Amino acid sequence: MPAELICFERFCRARYSIDAVLYNCPRCGGLLEVTYPPPALDPDQLKRLWRERRTSNAPLDQSGVWRFRECIPFLDDERHVVTLREGNTPLLEAPRAAIYAGLDRLVFKHQGFNPTGSFKDNGMTCGAAQAMRLGKKRVACVSTGNTSASMAAYAAAAGMQAIVFIPHGNISYGKLAQALEYGARTLQVEANFDQILALVRVLAERLGIYLLNSINPFRIEGQKSIMVEMLDQRDWTPPDWVVLPGGNLGNISAFGKALREMYEWKLIRKMPRLAVVQAEGSAPFYALMRSMDKSSLKPVEKPETLATAIRIGDPVSWPKALHEVLNSRGAVTKASEQEIADAKAQIGACGIGCEPASAATLAGIRKLRMSNVIAENADVVAVLTGNLLKDPDYIYRYHTGQLQAPNGVPIHPTYGNQPTVVPNDADKIAELLSARPA
Repeated sequence: MPAELICFERFCRARYSIDAVLYNCPRCGGLLEVTYPPPALDPDQLKRLWRERRTSNAPLDQSGVWRFRECIPFLDDERHVVTLREGNTPLLEAPRAAIYAGLDRLVFKHQGFNPTGSFKDNGMTCGAAQAMRLGKKRVACVSTGNTSASMAAYAAAAGMQAIVFIPHGNISYGKLAQALEYGARTLQVEANFDQILALVRVLAERLGIYLLNSINPFRIEGQKSIMVEMLDQRDWTPPDWVVLPGGNLGNISAFGKALREMYEWKLIRKMPRLAVVQAEGSAPFYALMRSMDKSSLKPVEKPETLATAIRIGDPVSWPKALHEVLNSRGAVTKASEQEIADAKAQIGACGIGCEPASAATLAGIRKLRMSNVIAENADVVAVLTGNLLKDPDYIYRYHTGQLQAPNGVPIHPTYGNQPTVVPNDADKIAELLSARPA
């Protein structure tokens, strides 16, 4: 059986050609996913092959996505691959953050080391490759920042035109700058993310533009590589928990699919549990998980959070996310703006740093630990989704006591590190530096 698109809804499971330009099932409207037969190589052969490719200079082998191409065999011609050497992101020990969370040990899988500074590159290389396969000349996305930066870069590398739709006034300029620099045509729409996505889906169909939001099933395939690489880095010993922030819920969908496939293909012997952390003002998935009726998600009409990467009130991937959390016996929690800001400062104190949305992971782990959902001695990998410099204004305002939540409530700089103004006087500066820290 070759690669196919299949409806995710269990009552439907309709199948479509891998070349069909589809984002939802035409029969029932459900989400689609890419499916393949198991790899021809046995588990030990796959592990050995993927490890050997680390020393290769071939462009596909130097990609932290395409190095694992046996997991994503949807292309019939590798010349369609668009790569910027994405992936290859580290596992970083974070002892100070572990203490803050109440854990014996905590490791971060930091996707901010990607070419454009976020996990989106893992998915975008696959989405761009499928666009090339289909002969598309224009690609589009709705984005609060990271998706637009990534899509613009990969479109530029492939010679396609990128069209970015963003909520007017609701984006980090550190991220918008990337889309502008990579040559994307950028349209600021006076609406929120969810409203704009509905608009763009109409435009994409009308104008033949290929949509590269996380509803695109090939994006999900690329994001699977984050888990495959993490397992390879751990010599195929799965952690007890994988914790990640939740916005449009594409990552949790990808991670769960990857882990299920790795388990089915006997690459791992157990399934990690998955935990999703949402921002308090943009937490429809959290509400769904606490509801008795899980047949439909109630959107948040006006989602609010300073963690702009997860400011999404109507996540399109929620059915997949629900399946993966339940299948893994996982958990969903939410964090306040104060909790996210403090957690971010604690990550920074480890010498690591991340964007605000990433810090939701640590804030969420702390809450799950306090409620004994996660044990003190649990083996936990937390995913940091974006680079520290994605939103530098947030950092400065926190440490100087100027940061405010969307409702205007001040965020206290619990772990603030305010700069000190000093005179041009060596004696006075020496006296200041000789004094004991407060």
